[in-house]
Amino acid sequence: MLDKLTFPQPYLSLLLFVVWQFLSDGVSGASVVMGLVLAWTIPLITHGFWPERPAFIRAWKLPGYMGIVLMDIVLASVSVAKLILSGRNPKPAFVSYPLTLDHPLAITILASTISLTPGTVSADVSDDQKLLLIHALDAESDDEVIKDIHERYERRLLEMFK
Repeated sequence: MLDKLTFPQPYLSLLLFVVWQFLSDGVSGASVVMGLVLAWTIPLITHGFWPERPAFIRAWKLPGYMGIVLMDIVLASVSVAKLILSGRNPKPAFVSYPLTLDHPLAITILASTISLTPGTVSADVSDDQKLLLIHALDAESDDEVIKDIHERYERRLLEMFK
């Protein structure tokens, strides 16, 4: 009986509950009850759309990762602005990044992180999920881009997912 009352996607449920509280007109008993009902029923109804549960082994490292990504977004924005204002011609490059991640969610997070950072865009993932095609706006060399992405992002994602 208690198994049916658990939250099938606890992180999604927490996110739904928090978002509901922000959307409500203040925190009240009714908004908390409705938030809990939505946080339980929406993941329960949509669990068939989730092929497997996210394999976060060390989910507590996610806030640190997000902090690094936010800091990199700010720094990359400044770098791109300086590049544009300087009038210097950028050195664009397409880089084939060899993936060591194997979980689809981890690869998606990495590709999204790269695309969120100004000056880089993840363009494609190979069919065998071993290569990620990345466009860099201004890159000295392919090896530099690969090393930066591995050290800043992929290594941390590997720690979270393995």
